[in-house]
Amino acid sequence: MLIGQLARQTETSERLLRYYERVGLLTSQRQANGYREYDDSAVQTVRQIRALLASGLSTALIKQVLPCAANDGSLRPCPGVLEKLRSRLQQLDERAHELALARQTLQQAITTTERA
Repeated sequence: MLIGQLARQTETSERLLRYYERVGLLTSQRQANGYREYDDSAVQTVRQIRALLASGLSTALIKQVLPCAANDGSLRPCPGVLEKLRSRLQQLDERAHELALARQTLQQAITTTERA
């Protein structure tokens, strides 16, 4: 399929697809006219990339994780990947705690101001 078809099927811009290819997350074959041609598995790959980006992973880490991805979106064990995912989860947990504290502080300020 051509890049426009992939973009429509995955609801992703052509620009982002080109970026994913440039950073090594997605591959295509070039036709004689220079057009990119993707195989059917590219749809699932793009969906996995988008899901991993939404979970807060960097493209560098996604590049390491993608070879471990199964067709159903789950991940198979790969050396070193689980440790990196756990580290990222810990970072997100720490950030969530910081945000919860900030929210509590803001809520207290609002409550105090409303009473005044």
